[in-house]
Amino acid sequence: MKIVRLFKIARVTLRYGLDRLLLEHAMTQGGWARLLTWVQPLFFWRGAESLSGPRGERLRLTLEALGPIFVKFGQVLSTRRDLLAQDIADELAKLQDQVAPFPWVVALAEMEKAYGKPLASVFGSFDEVPIASASVAQVHFATLHDGREVAVKILRPGIAPVIDHDIALLKVLAGLLEKVSEDGRRLKVRQVVAEFDKYLHDELDLMREAANCSQLRRNFTKSEQLLVPEVHWDWCRQSVMVMERMHGTPISRVDELRAKGVDISRLASAGVEIFFTQVFRDGFFHADMHPGNIFVSTEGPTKGAYIALDFGIVGTLTDVDKNYLAQNFLAFFRRDYKRVAEAHVESGWAPADTRIDEFEAAIRACCEPIFDRPLAQISFGRVLLRLFQTSRRFNVNIQPQLVLLQKTLLNIEGLGRQLDPELDLWKTGKPFLENWMTEQVGWRALTAAMERESVQWTRLVPVLPRLIHQALSNSAVSPAPTSELVRLEAQVTGARRLAALAVLVAVVAMFAMVAMFANFIP
Repeated sequence: MKIVRLFKIARVTLRYGLDRLLLEHAMTQGGWARLLTWVQPLFFWRGAESLSGPRGERLRLTLEALGPIFVKFGQVLSTRRDLLAQDIADELAKLQDQVAPFPWVVALAEMEKAYGKPLASVFGSFDEVPIASASVAQVHFATLHDGREVAVKILRPGIAPVIDHDIALLKVLAGLLEKVSEDGRRLKVRQVVAEFDKYLHDELDLMREAANCSQLRRNFTKSEQLLVPEVHWDWCRQSVMVMERMHGTPISRVDELRAKGVDISRLASAGVEIFFTQVFRDGFFHADMHPGNIFVSTEGPTKGAYIALDFGIVGTLTDVDKNYLAQNFLAFFRRDYKRVAEAHVESGWAPADTRIDEFEAAIRACCEPIFDRPLAQISFGRVLLRLFQTSRRFNVNIQPQLVLLQKTLLNIEGLGRQLDPELDLWKTGKPFLENWMTEQVGWRALTAAMERESVQWTRLVPVLPRLIHQALSNSAVSPAPTSELVRLEAQVTGARRLAALAVLVAVVAMFAMVAMFANFIP
């Protein structure tokens, strides 16, 4: 089976002339190049038309011919514009999941296997025709016995071993490409495949996706801008996810939205605010916000609100990530490009021997045009692409979570400009970012941190005198021989420092207590 699949990959690859692509762009050296030159005449059957298209188009057609897993890999690869040439990335971005749905009898068997009971005992009615189908799962509409409308996502049966098999082949091909190609090594193809492997296997667990959906819904419970479906946990399994059915219009149908009275300009601005809220307030963001996953409510009190769907891929940011972003944004706002360069080196993302002055100059070349042109003409997408190109030049190690952030920001900007060509992403997002950074840096951040730690301080403050007394008592020793004077002096110095530290901790604790009790004062 593996040999047959490998033969198909080789046949399709040769059919679209990817061997010529390797030679044309000098991606192979030495014996590998000579070997390809010798064997090429053997593939006369592939036809000249397969070699006439641009290289990006030929790569896209190859992935489409190899099947849905390779198509999805191409989609993920298209988001790594920091690694790809622009023409290839643009062509791969055209890939779409247009996978034939699996038969109803197969879906029925899969659900009854998951529930261990007849489907009729779970749902009052079930639409046998799927509303959407992709490479990993498909979605049907149904109703529960209490009349609630739901959407049911069913994992494609038997997809896991197919994915494992194709991923194994991708790893082999990636390793081979890195061995024979300098560009392959620079692009870190194996790391890209490993990243794709992780995302794809996360999508195979619909309980994980349901948890993502539930978390996002909880984060936006009081929001009037974003609606997230409720998860019906009683009927969720690893291969089946049941959630509230959402009614809306796909965001790509701009004319239809406008005809239904939706304020398109306001909708575009709200999308930017939602993105920054997810990223900087929550550190948890929907990382697959392409038009197929976003609807808009067009009726009732929620009219004009976004509807989020498909939560298989989400991004998270740690406090360390947020701190890094805060430093960079603050320096960026102040046009302090040297500080931006220093932050990269201090975080370990750029090599320690990086020339700060050269890195600073490269960052300035990317960012300075933003401040010299009207904000309405700025494309953050292009700025990010230039920054990533600069990062590649200086061997900056780009973190996966920030690549997801970059990809999502590009999606948001593209979506916003599709809705409102005059959308100013910078002007819309800057106030939010400034407010967020004010909360992260300075006295407001210190006060918030003290409030979070107030419970621990209330336990520590009462025992501080005893701890200080013990520290001082332990440092008191009987007269020591002259030979131990140095050690004794070190102990006394340490005790003094400990006492000073304890006093400082007590003072900080007092501030924390004041901050905590201030919340109860009207």
